[in-house]
Amino acid sequence: MLLQIHPESDLLKVFATGKFSLEDAKRTFLQMLEAIALHRCTKVFLDGRKLTGNAETMERFYYGEFAANMVMKASIEKGVSVGTQFAYVLSEPLLDPNRFGETVAVNRCMNVKTFRNPEEAHQWLKIAHANTPGGGEENAAADSRG
Repeated sequence: MLLQIHPESDLLKVFATGKFSLEDAKRTFLQMLEAIALHRCTKVFLDGRKLTGNAETMERFYYGEFAANMVMKASIEKGVSVGTQFAYVLSEPLLDPNRFGETVAVNRCMNVKTFRNPEEAHQWLKIAHANTPGGGEENAAADSRG
């Protein structure tokens, strides 16, 4: 899995490509946390619609648990806000219609929600959809080639 990360004020835009694996998902989540701490972002928009693969039920559990625990740890060690909003835009089969991984993370105090489309994620984050570099699928594709 590869990430293209674009900080914009208090928003971190992240575009993920490649094949899902739990190990890569954990590694890339830590990369996001580093960028959140560095740029002092309080909102994260992750577009993972170009990710392939699937996650087993237990992988969803482990990722949700890991992400929530790492946000708490980063709040203590790096000053990341525990209230940081994480909006994940995914497609099935990675997007679980039952939102199990989301529920696991929310139950551990992470402020996260998954969406089918970017517009709903933008609404939840209370941001306007911007046509800025890294702001669209075509830019994400161009970034991943370079």
